[in-house]
Amino acid sequence: MNLIIFALVALFLMVVAQTIALLALGRQVGILFERVSPMGALVNDSGPEVGQQTPLFNLPSLTGGAVALGPRPGRSTLVFFLSPTCPVCKKLLPIIKSVRKAEGSWLDVVFASDGEKAQHQRFIETAELSSYPYVVSTELGLAYRVARLPYAVLIDQHGIIRAKGLINSREQFDSLFNAFDMNVGSIQSYLDQQPAVQH
Repeated sequence: MNLIIFALVALFLMVVAQTIALLALGRQVGILFERVSPMGALVNDSGPEVGQQTPLFNLPSLTGGAVALGPRPGRSTLVFFLSPTCPVCKKLLPIIKSVRKAEGSWLDVVFASDGEKAQHQRFIETAELSSYPYVVSTELGLAYRVARLPYAVLIDQHGIIRAKGLINSREQFDSLFNAFDMNVGSIQSYLDQQPAVQH
């Protein structure tokens, strides 16, 4: 009988110790999460700023028709700058395709690049991008000061730049839409404005 009581007491103490350890671990995870904040799209300081009117363009598309960048009632535009030789750009293509499918009621996706049109024509075929507007324009990249790829600019229906940045992952891509929804320039600027939490 004493052995059973001893075993129950020992078991109870083990459960209490594990509960305390889990609470301490949970607190440490919370601290770590705050220190390693979600990294949004990497915004550069050059080019038109978030909140400004986009430069106006009317460009021919390699897939037919023309692409107008500027105010478009009821339609926002995601301009995705890429290159046929950029492996990260290719990795993000399935994400962009799924975004257009999910957000197509209010969002248009435009691919943009520069260089030889023949190379881009081949890329459009191999990457199955023929249903997307695809512009080749050095002037467009210069207007947004695109220095590294892949790069994205999110323009609202009024032609206002709502988010922009260098995109290397799904999380950074999603951060553009989070910034758009929260009406902030970028996730980084939003986090920088939040008061520090004391521990």
